[in-house]
Order: sequence, then C-alpha cells, then structure tokens
Amino acid sequence: MSDIEFHNVAKTTSLDEDEAVQVLVNGQEIAIYNLDGTYYATDDICTHAYASLADGYIEGTNIECPLHGGCFDIKTGKATTAPCTVDLKTYEVKIEGEDILVGIPSD
Repeated sequence: MSDIEFHNVAKTTSLDEDEAVQVLVNGQEIAIYNLDGTYYATDDICTHAYASLADGYIEGTNIECPLHGGCFDIKTGKATTAPCTVDLKTYEVKIEGEDILVGIPSD
C-alpha cells in the first residue's frame, strides 16, 4: 500500500470560483478546480485525446474538454459524456491557510 505525499501547488487566492488551473507535480500534469470555494484535483489531460482540461469549460460539477467536448465529473473523475469513456484519476486536496496541497501516491 502506498502512502500519500502532499505537495503545495497553488494559493487559494490565485484561483477564482469556477476556475481551473494546471499544475505540475513531479512532472505529472494535474488540474486544480475551485467549485464554490471547495477545491478538487484530477489528472489534467483528457483520457480521450491529449488536451488540458484546465483549458476546458466548467459547467456545474463537470469539466468539458476543450478539444472534443467530452465531460468529466470534477468531484469523482467519472467520464460523463462521449467521446470520453475512461475516467480521470482524482487526488485528495487539503487547504492549509492559503495553500492548496494535492496528495500524490508515493511509490
């Protein structure tokens, strides 16, 4: 069983509500989302084709891929509309003061 290592990736003050941003953690592209003051993290790259979901469109709790319009549930990573069929990985998020920390499994 792997442990989770938390990485400081952004400030809460740098991410407006209903906004997403791409961050790199150990070379891994992660999208951080602010949904009404609650922060979530998923893989940033769409599972259908190479596109950054941080460049997509937030609609409710879904992120729409900017390339082909497929959607994922931000909270669960579940692919919700075609052409996306493979779910995204999600990551635990902690807030410490103004710091956003993302938990990445350590090997």
